[in-house]
Amino acid sequence: MAQSKLTPQTLCVTSGKGGVGKTSFTVNFAIALVRNDKRVLVVDGDMGLANVDVMLRLSVKNNIRDILESGADPRQAMIFARPNLAVLPGSSGVPEMVSLGARQQNRLTDFLKTISSDFDYVIIDTAAGIGSSVLWYNRFCDHNIFILSPDPTSMTDAYALIKLLSRDHGINQFNLVLNFVRGVREANHTVDTIKRVTHRFLNLELFHLGSIPEDRSVCRAVLDQVPFVEQTPGSKAARAVYDLAQRIHLLI
Repeated sequence: MAQSKLTPQTLCVTSGKGGVGKTSFTVNFAIALVRNDKRVLVVDGDMGLANVDVMLRLSVKNNIRDILESGADPRQAMIFARPNLAVLPGSSGVPEMVSLGARQQNRLTDFLKTISSDFDYVIIDTAAGIGSSVLWYNRFCDHNIFILSPDPTSMTDAYALIKLLSRDHGINQFNLVLNFVRGVREANHTVDTIKRVTHRFLNLELFHLGSIPEDRSVCRAVLDQVPFVEQTPGSKAARAVYDLAQRIHLLI
């Protein structure tokens, strides 16, 4: 990779609950950006249950936890999964990593600034929920992308996280990507519902970046541990992700 220094856009991919396809979106979206001639770093910010490496079949020697503890150069943990696509693996099965202390946050800030300048985009895949690491990553990044599904519990949990970030952390711009939608009507109803609630009770306007349709090819790709934008690039879900990559400049 050429070592020209860039000012990357940092994107925080997050969700109120698990099971909405957040990590799958992160990986496939990153690959779509790379196909658009962008250099992308994916940071697995799910500090307790990391699985970006599993989805990309990466062999991990060092992860974020190792670097935080040793103070070593974070590039030692970085793995190139594809040309122009690097991954900074998270830790798995380490519940204490879900809560980042102030010292860890400061060190992680320095690490991310050290390695991010070679990339156009840094995409951080957070844990689900409202843990301290999730809140910190959302504050750290330039933009957030909230992944939610039409499932009412997904919308409820997304609203709770948006409320917390807005009320306690001063974040007032939120970008939505709907996943597993079964048509335009369902997508519009879901977006209208959460927009109406956040406007009424939080006085916030949400931006709908786009939707990804329910697609069997996604399930097959997850089982095969292959990104669906590569395995079935002509599928409905893959085309939607490529469209989202084209729309990234619209983030508020």
